[in-house]
Amino acid sequence: MRKTSVLAGVLAVGLIATGCGGKRNEAPAAQGNSGGQQVPCDASDGRITIATGNTGGVYYTLGGGLAQLISANTKLKATAAETTASVQNIQQLVKGDYDVAFSLADTAADAVNGKGSFTAPQKVAALARIYSNSTQVVVRASSGITSVAGMRGKKISTGSPNSGTEVIANRLLQAAGLDPAKDVSAQRLALRQTVDGVKAGQLDGLVWSGGLPTPEITDLTTSMRDQVKFLDITPQLDALQKINKVYDKGSIPAAAYNLPADVPTIVVPNVLLVRDDFPAGNACAITKLLFDKKDDLVKVHPSAKELSKDLAPKTDPVPLHAGAKQALNVS
Repeated sequence: MRKTSVLAGVLAVGLIATGCGGKRNEAPAAQGNSGGQQVPCDASDGRITIATGNTGGVYYTLGGGLAQLISANTKLKATAAETTASVQNIQQLVKGDYDVAFSLADTAADAVNGKGSFTAPQKVAALARIYSNSTQVVVRASSGITSVAGMRGKKISTGSPNSGTEVIANRLLQAAGLDPAKDVSAQRLALRQTVDGVKAGQLDGLVWSGGLPTPEITDLTTSMRDQVKFLDITPQLDALQKINKVYDKGSIPAAAYNLPADVPTIVVPNVLLVRDDFPAGNACAITKLLFDKKDDLVKVHPSAKELSKDLAPKTDPVPLHAGAKQALNVS
């Protein structure tokens, strides 16, 4: 089996982002979400595309590694593409531009319920719950910001347009009594642009939802050290849980970014999504591969250590695809 490295995963995505463009699945579309009927847990011949996220984020890195694993271990040829993440991923997944998509669980829940960024229920299903994102809120020490409420009048990156980060950022601001459109100078920037802006003093802070450690945040904390600091945003947790129960309390370990101490934060799970008519054999094979080749994904990014067969089926309210149920031996 071909070994997967972080560098290989990143290079794979870089090549894909420039040369793929996310075409509709060319594998046979038969079977779909087959209502629990057992099918051979084998992928068909064909091509699939995986929607990931911002360059420098964990979706981007892990998605490249997953594409390599699928291509090396099944009949499918998988490619991954850089995107703005969750909201865009689901929108284009449903359109048929992509076949598999990473998403935050809160955004996925909005999609199936036709809420938030979605005006109608979206026909998506989950292959698995994967790892959790930590909400990372970083500000320049010189900004004077000590809480989310203190962002009033400040220049804050709320993430790429139509990203899961933007959804969480806006909800955090609203939970702190701020109107994202009026009370802060919200900059809707991708992560690389965001980090560059904080370094240059053009931004006072940022909100980022990602796995630990996120490479671009590592770059920021390494280069700026005590000139930036993480905020404890858990005072906003109760308000966010009223919107969606998937939000939970967590922490950013000091070791993740060589911090003075752990930082309390809000975490939200990630899910791997497909359309509800995605071929069941393909869904079963990909889901099974996630766990059979977990060690290879850990080499791509340590967040894959969180992959758990016990947690994988816990995707409510997003339905678990029948092929994924078969792979995970759940009814």
